[in-house]
Amino acid sequence: MDVELITIGDEILTGHTVNTNAAFIADKLTGVGFEIKYMSTTGDSLEQMEEAFRLALKRAHLIITTGGLGPTEDDITKKAIVKVFKRNLVFHEDILEDMKERFARRGIVMPASNHSQALLPQGAKFFPNKSGQAVGICIAEDDRIFISLPGVPREMEQIMVDEVIPYVKGLDIGQALKIVKLRTTGVAESKLADMLEADLKLEDGVKLAYLPAYHGVDLRIIAVAESEDEAVQKARTVERFLESMVGKYIYGKDDDTLQGVVGQLLKDNDKTLAVAESCSGGQLGMIITSVPGSSTYFLGGIVSYANDAKINQLSVDPNIIEEHGAVSEQCAVAMATGCRQRFECDYALSITGIAGPEGGTDEKPVGTTYIGLASAHTAFARKFSFGRNRESNRARASYAALELLRRDILDIQ
Repeated sequence: MDVELITIGDEILTGHTVNTNAAFIADKLTGVGFEIKYMSTTGDSLEQMEEAFRLALKRAHLIITTGGLGPTEDDITKKAIVKVFKRNLVFHEDILEDMKERFARRGIVMPASNHSQALLPQGAKFFPNKSGQAVGICIAEDDRIFISLPGVPREMEQIMVDEVIPYVKGLDIGQALKIVKLRTTGVAESKLADMLEADLKLEDGVKLAYLPAYHGVDLRIIAVAESEDEAVQKARTVERFLESMVGKYIYGKDDDTLQGVVGQLLKDNDKTLAVAESCSGGQLGMIITSVPGSSTYFLGGIVSYANDAKINQLSVDPNIIEEHGAVSEQCAVAMATGCRQRFECDYALSITGIAGPEGGTDEKPVGTTYIGLASAHTAFARKFSFGRNRESNRARASYAALELLRRDILDIQ
């Protein structure tokens, strides 16, 4: 069943709003076996919407739109829908009463403009909106299904998860699909490709994609077959091959996160962690504490941005900074060692580098970063050369630090 996603809104076309809705919907649909064939964006113009809807109905079986269902003058998606499907708008008293109750619970009189949101295309099914006023609209005609959702992300996401996914899972799409995502870090996309592709053999209906991000490269396997068992078997064959070839770089699967995996390793081994950060400015600590329950193993951190902070808070010898510089292997080791002593923890990580975009030299260009690790049995630092983008460098350094710890705990060389 071919799928097309259409995002509506001038704010998307002008770049004022990032189109996160399409990514969310695509992810949820792909996870239950649908293939997204087309994505498009159209402005708040009746003519543009009609054109986009008619084209989508010609080339896709399931069409999902977001945006333009609000109560204001520029919310004209329903007008485009009824023109394309040649239907009238019908008033729904139950939807109006539900909206009135929602406003009343908040102590607000419902504006008159909201009455328009109780108008739906004739014969349409509607999906309740628990987070706002605009309900989702579903029209099934011939072999096409047209679904329109509000553009507000939290509203769209709630309807998508609670209503649309259960609805489309009940459809017969004539095939089974299995998706497996192996999550790697500490290795570049190009190197992974070099290691894999000479011996990689994919059956019909199987695809392998490389998905790079700050935290690493995800290897996504998509296997399509006539039955679920066959799709699972196809995916598992590729998964075993990938594990045999690049297993040491794989830290998890599917929704695993590097910080979650490292946290579980610390919990399983009854160990604690603290961090000392310079150029990352606290980002490593933020990533670690994004995991619920991280207080059981994470003791805290010190953002030692200035040299005086490194000396006074982490007991870094001033001679190290004088002789080698704050961005150096020696300083990173001293920061990690001082952090471990300060927090009396089992492991300490440190990050010091030149995040950019300024401050680099010929000897130490922007992106030069040292990451240190101290424990009861070792204290060392590794040099990394990231790019010139400040935010990218900070994020990459944080995940590289977590990977350094993962490998040390698991004794991976």
